[in-house]
Amino acid sequence: MHIPQAAAEPLAATTWRKTDTVWMLGLYGTAIGAGVLFLPINAGVGGLIPLIIMTLLAFPMTYYAHRGLTRFVLSGKNPGEDITEVVEEHFGRGAGKLITLLYFLAIYPILLVYSVAITNTVESFLTHQLGMISPPRMVLSLLLIVAMMAIVRFGEQMIVKAMSVLVFPFVAALMVLAVYLIPRWNSAALDTLSFTTTSSGSLMLTLWLAIPVMVFSFNHSPIISSFAVAKRKEYGADAEPKCSRILARAHGMMVLTVMFFVFSCVLSLTPADLAAAKAQNISILSYLANHFNVPVIAWMAPIIAMIAITKSFLGHYLGAREGFNGIVAKSLRSVGKEIGPKKLNRLTALFMLLTCWLVATLNPSILGIIETLGGPVIAMILFLMPMYAIRRIPAMQQYRGHLSNLFVVLAGLVAISGIVYSLMN
Repeated sequence: MHIPQAAAEPLAATTWRKTDTVWMLGLYGTAIGAGVLFLPINAGVGGLIPLIIMTLLAFPMTYYAHRGLTRFVLSGKNPGEDITEVVEEHFGRGAGKLITLLYFLAIYPILLVYSVAITNTVESFLTHQLGMISPPRMVLSLLLIVAMMAIVRFGEQMIVKAMSVLVFPFVAALMVLAVYLIPRWNSAALDTLSFTTTSSGSLMLTLWLAIPVMVFSFNHSPIISSFAVAKRKEYGADAEPKCSRILARAHGMMVLTVMFFVFSCVLSLTPADLAAAKAQNISILSYLANHFNVPVIAWMAPIIAMIAITKSFLGHYLGAREGFNGIVAKSLRSVGKEIGPKKLNRLTALFMLLTCWLVATLNPSILGIIETLGGPVIAMILFLMPMYAIRRIPAMQQYRGHLSNLFVVLAGLVAISGIVYSLMN
């Protein structure tokens, strides 16, 4: 598979800046959210062989896909064009409107899910860990969402900085817990070392259904457009090799930290324990706290979840805002009207605040279904759309003919079919 040679890169792309580190951590922060607390259960329940194969696939599958989407955003004629504008430029006004709407509908429900999740997590923490009486749900949800939206008010740079800061306690907590579990590792997982069957059935079926879990555990497509636009503004023509380097480091960090945590959790439990945790539909930290009777883990679980949800909320907000702004701007443009960026961002912030507050207060049970339905759309935009653009768009012809393109298409088709199969069953 083709990887750009460092020697051929311009000097500006090879020099590493502080802003590159901030974005690297911001990408990590968007991808690694509360879902990582369920990953050891969902990925490990099939046994060690699928887990090892998924670990080997994790980096190329997610790196090449996100690199393709970044290149797509960078292929726009004018600097400053986000994904919604580049889509319209390449595929026409009608297709642009449709893809912008799908992009918004795939990301926005995840924002609602995080609004409910942060409210439930804090409410539970106040009641069970601190022994306090929680404020009325309407008040608590408003306070929490206003606090997260306050960061949003300071602009994109503050969002990315806040996320990059939140990454440190999150990674530290995961690594401390992973190391803490090492003395509890056992050989039970080694009993699942079979290349034909796993503890949950056929190896191929287990892998097929686990790949979407892996894809969305490392997904940070909602922030890719903002990332590409910011780096193009900073580096100009040198943006693509720089973005590829930042993405490579971010994904390397994701795979190393998350998969070490996943393996440590899986090796400290038995396949039967993981199946029980899946049946109970609780996070791995909650199960470990009960299983080993360790109160510290019970305290850590909600704190880690709060940090994870907050940083993922901020990253997904950027994508949801882009989608909503694109829908409003395109709708107004079609009737001959325009709206200024500042006014549009204020309108979007008000819409997000009110709807997130309403949904967090109501706490509906259908959110998981809505989030899952957005999965195929995200996979199509992340995996298939950039590869289609490489084949059809002259501005992306320099990326044709690489094996990594075929790999991304196949991975995307596997992920989409796995999601659809899971929904139907």
